[in-house]
Amino acid sequence: MKRSLKVGLIGCGAISQRRHLPEYLAHSAVDIVAVCDPNLARAQAIADSHGIPHAYETHQELLQHEGIEAVSVCVPNRLHSSVSIEAMKRGLHVLVEKPMATTLEEARMMIATAREQQVFLMVGHNQRLMPVHRKAKELLQSGRLGKVLSFTTTFSHSGPEHWSVDGTNSWFFSQEHAFSGALGDLGIHKVDLIQWLLEDRFCEVGAFCSTVHKRTNVDDHAMLLLRTANGVAGSLTASWTNYAQETNATVFYCEKGALSIGTDLVFGVIAQYTDGSRECYELGAMQTNSPGQQHDSGIIRHFVDGILSGEGHAITGEDGYSALQVILAGTKSQELKQVVDIPVAVS
Repeated sequence: MKRSLKVGLIGCGAISQRRHLPEYLAHSAVDIVAVCDPNLARAQAIADSHGIPHAYETHQELLQHEGIEAVSVCVPNRLHSSVSIEAMKRGLHVLVEKPMATTLEEARMMIATAREQQVFLMVGHNQRLMPVHRKAKELLQSGRLGKVLSFTTTFSHSGPEHWSVDGTNSWFFSQEHAFSGALGDLGIHKVDLIQWLLEDRFCEVGAFCSTVHKRTNVDDHAMLLLRTANGVAGSLTASWTNYAQETNATVFYCEKGALSIGTDLVFGVIAQYTDGSRECYELGAMQTNSPGQQHDSGIIRHFVDGILSGEGHAITGEDGYSALQVILAGTKSQELKQVVDIPVAVS
């Protein structure tokens, strides 16, 4: 008889409703037994509409529910570490949204707790699982483009008010709850992605983070200049001020050509070589926050399958820590108005 993983959802906001919930429901080996949200009416409505037996107001109530084996932590950033640690101390596996924490000490405590409790801790860096990015890594590793010399990457959209369940009142706009704006929301995705694609880590960052348009005390537009340990230099832009359409694109400039990801509406990956030849790959629509574009991200499938198989996950707490290091260093760079060194990540 096929085993079913009993899961609880902590937080019923947009990311839970649009990503975690539908992807859990689509997995044949998952049984969602409970949801919770400070807005109990919201949690109850979700439970009723999807046949989930229990809805709670607090995560403490959900964590005490008998039989739960794993949870998704979809709460404001400031609560990621404390809620995750509480869950792991009860022996539960955790998928936590990014950024995994707001300080490196919090992140270290999360990693240590997972090790002590012998549970899995996975961070929701879903960009790695997109078909376009997996194809791009395959091409980079093939060596046909030669050494990567530099890159440029952008992740931008119109902001949380256009997709959050709370609109302009979203916690994303509060430094108290979010700690970082577009940089922590979108930039951290690209930091993790580039480090994974290059199998390298960022060691230096210079940042310009500002609030250029929205009424908020967090950044709505951030630009980073980055250099990896192997000498690859590049720029990263994360923005909530792209009101035309969402952009999620990366270009690697290499010895023997260039690799473009997400720059063409039809071909998700284009390799252009110095001899004039091109390879174009049509890999389906890229996952976005736009209505109708919430395709399966693969993040829930990877989380569930890694637990059931006992093999764990390719996106770990250590990966989340490494990405958080860069974001925090970027914030420090903005404050000091100078380039900041990034130490080797936690081992």
